[in-house]
Order: sequence, then C-alpha cells, then structure tokens
Amino acid sequence: MVAVNLLVFLLLAPFYEGIIRRVTARVQSRQGPPLGQPYFDLLKLLGKENIDAGGAWPFRLAPVVAFAAMLVVVSIVPAAGTATVLTGQGDLITLVYLLTLSGVAVLMGAFASRNAYATIGASREMVTMIMIEPVLVMMLLLAAIRHGSLDLAPLVGGGAEWAWSTVIMALVSLVALQAFVARQPFDIAEAEVELLDGPYIEYAGPNLALLKYARMLKQMFYAYVVVAVFMPATGVAAVDLPLQLVAVGVVCAALGLTGATNPRFRIDQAVRFYAVLLAVSLGAVGLVLGGY
Repeated sequence: MVAVNLLVFLLLAPFYEGIIRRVTARVQSRQGPPLGQPYFDLLKLLGKENIDAGGAWPFRLAPVVAFAAMLVVVSIVPAAGTATVLTGQGDLITLVYLLTLSGVAVLMGAFASRNAYATIGASREMVTMIMIEPVLVMMLLLAAIRHGSLDLAPLVGGGAEWAWSTVIMALVSLVALQAFVARQPFDIAEAEVELLDGPYIEYAGPNLALLKYARMLKQMFYAYVVVAVFMPATGVAAVDLPLQLVAVGVVCAALGLTGATNPRFRIDQAVRFYAVLLAVSLGAVGLVLGGY
C-alpha cells in the first residue's frame, strides 16, 4: 500500500493544483491553463539548473527535507482506511511532527537565503504555522478522543461519528483548509505582488520543483484528511478511495473559488482569524470530552 499511496498522491497532486488554477481563471473570466500545466511546470523546472544563491547548507537541504517529509506523510496515511506497512510505525504525533518538519525546512531555507523578501515571507509563515497547526492537532485530537487512540488507522480511517462536536470541527476544518494550504486570502507568506513568492524567491530549477511539488502534496494531503475524517465511508477501500478522491477534487475547486473571490488578508487580520478558529476548535474538543 505504500507504493499505492505514493503513486496516488504523486500523480494526482499536480492535477488538483490544475483544478485550482482553472477555477481561479474562470472566476476571473480567463480561459486558464490546461489541467496538466502543473506537470509541465515541474518538468520544466527539473530540466533547469539549480542556483545556489544562499551558499549555505540549510538553503541546499531545505527542498530535499521538505519533499522527503511529505513523502513519508503520504506513505503512512491509511488511504480509504487501509493501513500501509508504515502506518503502524507512526501515530498522530508523528504525523504532526512530519508536517511541521516540512514547513520548518522551508523556513530554514528562506532564512539561509539572506534575501529580505524571503526573510519577511518566512517570518509570516512562522506566525501562520504557530497559529494554524494547532487547529489541525485539535481536529485529529477530537477524532483520537472519539476512537480512544492516537493511531492513524482509526483517525483517518474513514467516517466520523457525528455529534455536535464533530459538526463544529468539520466546519472549522473546512474554513481552516484555505489557511492550511496557504491559498488566498491566506497566501500571506508568498504574497506574489509584495514579496515575489517570499520563501521561494531565491530558488530555481530542481530545488524549486521539489518545493512546489512538496507544496502540492501538502495541499492534497490536507484536503484528503478533511475528506477522510468527516466523509461517511462504506468500509470498502475500492469504493471509498475513488469517492474520496472525487471529493478532494470538489474541495480543491472550492479552494480555487474562495481564493479567487477574496482579497488577501494582512498578517494581523489573519492572526485574529486563526485565533478564532483555534478557540472554536478548542471548544469542539471540550464538547467531545463532555460527551457531545
């Protein structure tokens, strides 16, 4: 199943990115790029030369670490409730650690580049991680409390027992998803107009391809987790997986629609928004502890 997970995520992550781009373009009354454009972008970058602008080892290692961390994440996730040989080697804490490692690697590379725009973008990304990652923890913690285990198989195994706490957390997760994947209005760290891609500004060639691929994998993973945790499941992997992947496509279309119709938040506005999400998610965890 590890090979299946890797194949599904590596093949489909750029496709979902293409859906977001196409929806964004249509909302802006443009034709938009073909759905396969992200694949061509990655191939083009892989054929170019790396530029070692930072000259420091964190700058060089960051793309590899970020990409490798996301590969491990998608390898341990029990897609459609089917555990891989690696699922039992990790739990909720391992998952959060790997996601954080991928983000921290990008931050270290940005700081090591010694570019002012990259540093500002990395600072914003650090604030975002501190505020929004706990919301993901609360979402998985709620599932862990319901199942009485930190193991990933029951947490992401498909289907949730619906109660008031589940409904509230599902709504919080859908709203927070835009921030998890750093899409407008939460693309504050990259802010193409002001910061020219922020943490990625000094990267080029294969290193930039790895960073962009890792970001696409992260985007698909977050969308998949929300679908897998809250969408009812039949218990048959051959049925659940295609349905979940279709649902992920719908979620990505919603991400594109939301991003194209909302202006970017300032960092202080985003922090206040994250604080509300965190408070509501904590309330949902409190409800599940109270039996609701």
